[in-house]
Amino acid sequence: MKVLVLMGSDKDADRMAPASEMLERFGIDHDVIVASAHRTPERVAEIARWARGSGVAAIICGAGKAAHLAGAVAAHTTLPVIGVPISSGGLGGLDALLSTVQMPTGMPVATVAVDSAANAALLAISIMGVTDDDLAEALMEYREEWT
Repeated sequence: MKVLVLMGSDKDADRMAPASEMLERFGIDHDVIVASAHRTPERVAEIARWARGSGVAAIICGAGKAAHLAGAVAAHTTLPVIGVPISSGGLGGLDALLSTVQMPTGMPVATVAVDSAANAALLAISIMGVTDDDLAEALMEYREEWT
């Protein structure tokens, strides 16, 4: 099983890097892809449809401003989608947070705090831990480091 990390622009790479770092810490295979819900909507849909049959367990989507990436992905898959609102523009990420969290019924997107890509990865790991006892144990050990 692996995780797919999508971002709407290569400008989001610095803010999304903590997701990859956290996934690597837990030994989770992942792919990082830049695909825009607005500039390349067909590509986003194709990636979302491809993911389930490709061993992907969860999809992390980071986008700023209008932040429609997570919702666009959720519209094309039943895999867990985790949105990371990116702080960009004049509103400090509030616009992205509201766009990511305000999904209509039937298109759920789990949403973490603005610029919280590491938490998005931890949520994906938690989801994968439902069926992977070793991963669940590793996550528990990680959490114990914080206490």
